[in-house]
Amino acid sequence: MSVAGLKKQFYKASQLVSEKVGGAEGTKLDDDFKEMEKKVDVTSKAVTEVLARTIEYLQPNPASRAKLTMLNTVSKIRGQVKNPGYPQSEGLLGECMIRHGKELGGESNFGDALLDAGESMKRLAEVKDSLDIEVKQNFIDPLQNLCDKDLKEIQHHLKKLEGRRLDFDYKKKRQGKIPDEELRQAMEKFEESKEVAETSMHNLLETDIEQVSQLSALVDAQLDYHRQAVQILDELADKLKRRMREASSRPKREYKPKPREPLDLGEPEQSNGGFPCATAPKITASSSFRSSDKPTRTPSSRSMPPLDQPSCKALYDFEPENDGELGFHEGDIITLTNQIDENWYEGMLHGQSGFFPLSYVEVLVPLPQ
Repeated sequence: MSVAGLKKQFYKASQLVSEKVGGAEGTKLDDDFKEMEKKVDVTSKAVTEVLARTIEYLQPNPASRAKLTMLNTVSKIRGQVKNPGYPQSEGLLGECMIRHGKELGGESNFGDALLDAGESMKRLAEVKDSLDIEVKQNFIDPLQNLCDKDLKEIQHHLKKLEGRRLDFDYKKKRQGKIPDEELRQAMEKFEESKEVAETSMHNLLETDIEQVSQLSALVDAQLDYHRQAVQILDELADKLKRRMREASSRPKREYKPKPREPLDLGEPEQSNGGFPCATAPKITASSSFRSSDKPTRTPSSRSMPPLDQPSCKALYDFEPENDGELGFHEGDIITLTNQIDENWYEGMLHGQSGFFPLSYVEVLVPLPQ
């Protein structure tokens, strides 16, 4: 930084201290400017929270939201991909129904119904994927761009304006002790920054119809999703009712137990008339337990590591679905290396490192704070 730059930083710091501590008054901005600044601040807070709540609406499951935040790139969050990158709960339910429907077989009414329901649930998952992508492209992406570009640019202009105001006020208090040209330049720079900040805030507030258009796109995507969902569920309801009618119209088959075959007990070989049994093996002295002999326990393949380092125990099996996740089985002891957020840990198992959800494990030794 140049000598002039250092002097300017000193002037601004000195003026700020005199205002905060000494109660000195700086140059006041007009009421219209303050009102615009207040509206921009409210807009910024609204956009930030609506973005977070929209992602939560698209994927309400906390673990899946954590995956979405941790594993997906910014382009994925904005919908610049063909799929959202995480499984829909409707699709998981559909796969479960189809699997058990196939196990029950075609002779089972319940099995056939599960297959119908499973296919419909998978269609619902596809429709939900379309909703997610549509909302991300036409609602989340524009709002994210507003945060990353326009609002950030306004904050930059306001910060620059505050710095130039402090520099101008410091030099104004020392009028006569510093060259008039230096004071004039400080005033011009302050007025220039004020005009730039005012223009950028005005443009944002006057084009808020764009945010209304984006909100309309969100509602249109929701309507389209619900229309398709209703159509899929109506078709499924008709299928299930038709199956019930067909099943109730079929004659019921009576259960006829098979005739029992006579049980041939053979000749009794014992004086008490008991059933013949295999001769018990003789126990020799070499094979019998001595008082000092105790059965040894085979060491477990999932032996507990020394609890002198952060670790956790798996409560359930976890199958990784994305790159970077760590798979494990119930009972495994995992070494903790890092906490990503309130829902996800990073750890190591069998030399492999990766991420896994907190809800699948029990923490034995927590990470140091």
